[in-house]
Amino acid sequence: MDEEAVIRAAQGGQLSAFNQLVMWYQGLAYNVAYRILGDPDAAADATQDSFLKAYRSLKSFRGGAFKSWLLRIVTNTCYDRLRAQKRRPTSSLDDLTIDPEHATQLTYEGEGPEEHMLRWELSDLIQEGIRRLPEDQRTTLVLADIEGLSYQEIAEITGVQLGTVKSRLSRGRARLRDYLLERQELLPKRYRLKNTKD
Repeated sequence: MDEEAVIRAAQGGQLSAFNQLVMWYQGLAYNVAYRILGDPDAAADATQDSFLKAYRSLKSFRGGAFKSWLLRIVTNTCYDRLRAQKRRPTSSLDDLTIDPEHATQLTYEGEGPEEHMLRWELSDLIQEGIRRLPEDQRTTLVLADIEGLSYQEIAEITGVQLGTVKSRLSRGRARLRDYLLERQELLPKRYRLKNTKD
């Protein structure tokens, strides 16, 4: 069954068809939410909320790229959560009890502890740099550089002009580069950037 047929079936009330859409897009939706929010639990909640919103408003989907329509819901849900956090910031008790030696991380077969640690540190530093970007730049950078979406798809998802997407991406990349340059001593040696200003 092709995507259009599944969407029509879901719009007609077939829950199994909507579940098929969830299966196809849940990984992408979660990855986008995680990169925007920077927290796995918040990303999981935002993903679930997004699919509920998509289910409720599925009849209003009038065709086009379903992926763009869905990711617009995901990014808006993430923005809502970020705004709510700014209004009432909280600290999780779970964050205080994490033992870094027992944190679960994905590892590749055959990767040694040193390589794993270097990759983990680099990933954390990059994620922190992404998290510090303004919301609009963060979302654009995640959609372009992590999810590999085209400028046009990003424009549809975020509801802005193509030129705005390009400028946000350019500014976001520059800020992330500057963030990493300022923290070169924290980067593993082989990943240190050359400062083009020198």
